[in-house]
Amino acid sequence: MSTITRTVKNFWKAGARDAWRQMNYIGDTKAGTLIGTDRWGNKYYENVEELPLRTRWVDYKSHDFDAAQAEPGWHAWLAYLVDKPPTQDALLQYKRRAWEDADPKSIPSYTLSRGAYKPYNTVKSKITMWEPTTAERK
Repeated sequence: MSTITRTVKNFWKAGARDAWRQMNYIGDTKAGTLIGTDRWGNKYYENVEELPLRTRWVDYKSHDFDAAQAEPGWHAWLAYLVDKPPTQDALLQYKRRAWEDADPKSIPSYTLSRGAYKPYNTVKSKITMWEPTTAERK
């Protein structure tokens, strides 16, 4: 939850257009310095004046975003696993592998959808359901 003074202050820092977009998509206004942009167009920001663990955030390019759209190096930076962003750390920078496609595209997360992975099991279950039986009365 944000205070009114913080919201107004960030509204003036970020600008009306960005503040309106932030209120619609993340429900809060944030203003900070642009740290970098990944190959999909997501923008990563940092503001050290915010509350702890709220100083880093991502502004996704598309409005129907998924957390899987952040690259691994940027994800590590967002989660405070590393101090330097991928723009400053050579180990975290993205390097295209030989087997990857030339054009960058994110792989969507199919969790909780029809495309989710479901393992197929051919082994008979060791647990069976209890079936009630009735004994005849005498």
